[in-house]
Amino acid sequence: MLSFNPFFGHLIKTIHFNLVFYMKNIFLSIVLMATITVNAQLPASVTQWLSANNGMLSARINQYNKDQYNLLVNQNKFPLTTDKQQEHFQQSGWNITTKATFVPTKKEAVEYTITFHCTSGKVDAASVSVDIDWNNWSEKNYVLLPAAAYNGNRYEWRRLRYSPKLYEVQDIGIDKPIILSDVPKLNGNGAVSRIQERSGDMATPSMGFTSDTTQKGMWLLTQQGNNLGDYGMDVAETRDRKRATFSITSPIVREQFVYKVCDAHYPSWDIPANFKAGDSITISFRLYAFDAPVTQTIFDKYAEIRKDFAGDNSLANALPYSECMQVLEHKFNAKNFVPQYGYYAIGFRENFLQDWQIGWTGGMITTYPLLFSGTEQTKQNVLRNFDWLFPNGISPSGFYWDAGRNGNEWLGGDIRKPQTKNWHLVRKSGDALWYITKQFMLMDKMGITVKPAWKDGNQKVLDAFVTLWNKNHQLGQFVNSLTGEIMVGGSSSGGIVPAGLALASQYYHNPSYLVVAKEMGAYYYLNFTKKGISCGGPGDALQNFDSESTLGLLESYITLYELTGDKKWLTAAEEEAKQMATWVVSYNYQYSDTSAYGRAHIQTTGSVYANTQNKHTAPGLCTASGVGLLKLYRYTGNHFYLELLQDIAHNITQYLGHPKKPLGTLPAGYVSERVNMGDWEGPETIGYVLPLSTWAETSLMLTTIEVPGIYVETDKGTVTAFDNVITKVVKDSKKELTISITNPTPTDATIKILSEKSTDQQKILGENALYGSQTITVKAGETKLLVLKK
Repeated sequence: MLSFNPFFGHLIKTIHFNLVFYMKNIFLSIVLMATITVNAQLPASVTQWLSANNGMLSARINQYNKDQYNLLVNQNKFPLTTDKQQEHFQQSGWNITTKATFVPTKKEAVEYTITFHCTSGKVDAASVSVDIDWNNWSEKNYVLLPAAAYNGNRYEWRRLRYSPKLYEVQDIGIDKPIILSDVPKLNGNGAVSRIQERSGDMATPSMGFTSDTTQKGMWLLTQQGNNLGDYGMDVAETRDRKRATFSITSPIVREQFVYKVCDAHYPSWDIPANFKAGDSITISFRLYAFDAPVTQTIFDKYAEIRKDFAGDNSLANALPYSECMQVLEHKFNAKNFVPQYGYYAIGFRENFLQDWQIGWTGGMITTYPLLFSGTEQTKQNVLRNFDWLFPNGISPSGFYWDAGRNGNEWLGGDIRKPQTKNWHLVRKSGDALWYITKQFMLMDKMGITVKPAWKDGNQKVLDAFVTLWNKNHQLGQFVNSLTGEIMVGGSSSGGIVPAGLALASQYYHNPSYLVVAKEMGAYYYLNFTKKGISCGGPGDALQNFDSESTLGLLESYITLYELTGDKKWLTAAEEEAKQMATWVVSYNYQYSDTSAYGRAHIQTTGSVYANTQNKHTAPGLCTASGVGLLKLYRYTGNHFYLELLQDIAHNITQYLGHPKKPLGTLPAGYVSERVNMGDWEGPETIGYVLPLSTWAETSLMLTTIEVPGIYVETDKGTVTAFDNVITKVVKDSKKELTISITNPTPTDATIKILSEKSTDQQKILGENALYGSQTITVKAGETKLLVLKK
């Protein structure tokens, strides 16, 4: 007689479970396909529209084991079919109502509202979801979650602690693939392929894709959440990659894992809901279909629709630019300037990264606005900074030293890791070239002598970039500060370098720099912009996709256009600007009233996500004003670029610590880089104030000198307020335009004016355009009239 082996019993149960599961899914698929043709509630055209776009709409009620970090243990998935359908799950009964209508003002857009109403019983540790299942899928599809995933983050990756640096021999070298840190991603090689995100982790709560097979694309736009808080937003692929699902879940429950600082496998801390009879949950979203012959079309469509559905995107009036600049100048002189040696430290010198860095987070970027707007003493401090830097600040490779400490110790790279102690981030020397050359041009305007040592030293770095390019036909991400050898290749870390070389060709009267700049620009366009990616700008995020290198490319393309007149660079700049828009928050995140940002009524529109690893937005661009967007508007007439810049530049002032506008525990004169709309640092950090002095202070200062407070197009009779004032056209005659300017802030404002006619907008704006510009002073609470001749 054979004895019974418990293993076989388990096997039989497993086979039975799988058979039932798969039969149920087959049944649901048949029902869903039938629903497409006989749906009683959804208009036939809407249902057919979704089917024609390879989509199927369904919903789920989910239950989790909280002790197993929200392991999914029970689920009822069903097609959404009629106006009101009844479903049962565990010991609960549900009515689900589905409404779907075409959006009248949008081509190929449908708005959905699905309401789940628990009619009886209860279910604990649960959530509800709406799924859009996509057929005819391919892992070649370009998947975009704005500020969270580019091309699905489907690249090589390494699980490394912050601040991650490559260290395996096989990963280091000139011809290596893009390597990301451990962030939410779609995977290749048959691995589990799923992205679980929080709605606040995206610049707009949205998910999109384009298909090479169908040459069509889809965008899903939703809102931050509902009465249960933020949504969960997922993209999941099947094992064979032939199907994928976009999901919205309420409340947010990420199964088993959440993302926390370089670790996409951190145990889930989400809290499911306990539903009972009488509870209702509504999930609303829009789907947009569009033609997608090339990757860029997903960004073009996003630029068109990014503000359609997420909610309020009004701007805040906090502090005027002039007040911010005055407060920051005082802070930098009192706390950052090192009189013993004569330089402006990045921070308060508590470590080498807060002492001196040539670019990226300050250094020779910070000296620019201080020179532009500072007092005579501040200008003298800046000139001392130049004397201190040259010639000692240039490494044996010909590039600037990466960092420094104690005023007299120059460092080649990140000394925290032995293998990177001489790794110089090429973006840093690129930033320095760009901003130092601007300062040389400004000095000429101001009547300040540019010393030969400064000019020659900067030119040495220019020549190092030319040598690097001619030898490798790329710039890489990190080079050896001693030898100039590329240590980590690839990336668009040097995206700002073509701008620096191009501008230098003008300043140094050396056309060969422009020739190389154009070659670099063409390389970056082909290998990055055209593919819808940009990476390697930050020094602390491996080659994760980022807004900083994206902005560098935008500035380079604009500068190349200004210096060549070739409209291919204008086209490249437009494409890059729309890619840049995916990093800029399009709505005002609703913070908890108990958070510091909630209490301060912070309006997040215009804040800028850093990168896909460090998932915070920040006040402004790292580290720039974004004036390239104003130039782009002038040269194209596309109002989108003007609005994008206004969002960034107008709202930046609300993050400055100021006695009359307190922000949590942030000291006066500080601007923290953290604007957390997600929980990448922990659930308690959403809306908190990190009381640090950061690069965002330099970004704010740059904004005050490069972006006009008020931009007027006199013949059009239009006014754009970048500064924190309210403007209105009160009289528009043939000869004059009269504008009222109201200052709603608690301090007086001195506002820079840039006014021009349409015929002036094709003229090159160039650098230092606002130096010596017209200004008007409006006291706190006052309204003044400004009369401009046409």
